Amino acid sequence: MENQKLPNATAVLILGILSILTCCCYGVIGLVLGIIGLVISKKDLLMYKENPSLYSNYSNLNIGRILCIIGIVLSAIYVVYMIFLFSTLGMDGIQQMQEEMMRKYGA
Repeated sequence: MENQKLPNATAVLILGILSILTCCCYGVIGLVLGIIGLVISKKDLLMYKENPSLYSNYSNLNIGRILCIIGIVLSAIYVVYMIFLFSTLGMDGIQQMQEEMMRKYGA
């Protein structure tokens, strides 16, 4: 009997990668993608635990879950950083900081 593939392993892997890549978009996109990836992976993880010898791509699911967790952590850190910036500098302070960086490093 040929091994089957877990149905959502590739999707979880892609969501994990995207959650890390988009964590700097104010943290929100990476947070959402990471959480969706973890929720989707739960069903496949249960399927794999019921019958491990039946599935062949568990490593993709496991790596995807790890990447989702990393993406969630990075996104959460970025969200906290943005909240800190807005609470201490305000919108005007952030705009001034961005303008100074543009003058200093060019755009």
